[in-house]
Amino acid sequence: MTQAANEHASLPALSGGLYAFFFDVDGTLAAIQPQPDAVFIPETVRQQLQQLSLLCHGALALVSGRPIAQLDALAAPLVAPAAGVHGAERRDAQGEMHRTSLQPEVAEALQLQLQQAMDRWPGTLLEAKGMAFALHYRQAMQHEQDVLDLAEQVVKRFPALALQPGKCVVEIKPQGIDKGEAVRAFMREAPFTGRIPVFVGDDLTDEKGFVAVNAMQGISVKIGQGSSQARYRLPDVEAVYDWLERLLLQIKQDNVGKE
Repeated sequence: MTQAANEHASLPALSGGLYAFFFDVDGTLAAIQPQPDAVFIPETVRQQLQQLSLLCHGALALVSGRPIAQLDALAAPLVAPAAGVHGAERRDAQGEMHRTSLQPEVAEALQLQLQQAMDRWPGTLLEAKGMAFALHYRQAMQHEQDVLDLAEQVVKRFPALALQPGKCVVEIKPQGIDKGEAVRAFMREAPFTGRIPVFVGDDLTDEKGFVAVNAMQGISVKIGQGSSQARYRLPDVEAVYDWLERLLLQIKQDNVGKE
């Protein structure tokens, strides 16, 4: 048995209860890649997610900084409830979209200012998401402070915006938007309501999700190293895959026992 396989013992056995599952994508269901568009979820994992969604009657959502259109492409053929751009856009279990948007003139001014600045720093990447902007510097770590300073200047200019630091990225998004709020919104709706929430994530952007789930007496799982509000931990993406496989077996066994 691999070290990753052994790590699941630190997590509680998810049996005998009704659970609602919330998964981050990058660094959780998909390994981090040098470029955001190179990220992928392995086919076997996508199939397992689809099985898990069926077994929990649709109480499974992807909660990510990526737009929902990208989440659908990464998770296909699964089309699950999803919170994109940290919750600035959210698709509920009935397929209804909920969006928080920037005023067009603000979005245009922001994009112009950000693009002009980042064009001066080779290796940095501006990702425009409509209602938010991601400033990537994974390929240009020497410009980390430049990028962070730029983001802080923008937020001072537009007080309705907030910063969200991540791994080699800082995002600019509307105030009051975060993964914790997204999870709470899902938990107020069927089929999530009344279930025990399970949130799995790896980054600073997931911490508010952990806090929200902890307050609901749920299960929060941090992937990788670093301080965290999560109550449990797995070492890496491979360990998530192993845990997901074991989780499916456990739930199937529970269902057989109920027959």
